[in-house]
Amino acid sequence: MTQPEAGMLDAIAPLRDFVVAMTALVDTTQEEARLLAESRVLLARLIALDDWLPEAFSAGRPDRYAQYLLHCDPWERFSVASFVWGPGHGTPVHNHTVWGLVGILRGAERCEEFEIRSGQPVATGGQHLMQRGDIEAVSPALGDWHRVSHAAGQAQTISIHVYGANIGAVLRRRLDPAGQAMAFVSGYDSTLLPNLWDRSAAVRAAC
Repeated sequence: MTQPEAGMLDAIAPLRDFVVAMTALVDTTQEEARLLAESRVLLARLIALDDWLPEAFSAGRPDRYAQYLLHCDPWERFSVASFVWGPGHGTPVHNHTVWGLVGILRGAERCEEFEIRSGQPVATGGQHLMQRGDIEAVSPALGDWHRVSHAAGQAQTISIHVYGANIGAVLRRRLDPAGQAMAFVSGYDSTLLPNLWDRSAAVRAAC
């Protein structure tokens, strides 16, 4: 019987490589412009592949989008999460308070743009469609308020997010249906984390 190739036994390697590279990056700088530029290159490499995300972190919810933690740096200097969207799913208008990158792994998202006027987030009237491979940056310095919705018809959308903090534990703000700002902490939709470090099967196959 033919043995599977070592790469097939280590499907999560692209995410592990991304985490290793991001850890090296935040070890060398906390300058936002450099973090955004260099992590964009790393994220583009990650989302160019579509065979590494474990099924448990690509499962949708019927009622709203799901947010799964994939990795958090021990000092919470960055986190990586998968967001899973189905038809009709969307966010309220919200901010982030930290730098972040959003990359589309599958499907498409629509982003409605907001800006702060007199201390309040106001719709600019602008919006854009993000499709597979596209990456968008957010931060208080670049523009931190938006509303995101699923835009892939009946197909599932998955986006990979990288933030300069443990985003599920960050106190942020969103607008309620009446347009009033309220505090929220997003949390995560699972207590599980993918096992990035079990390389045993690939090592055995290479013996």
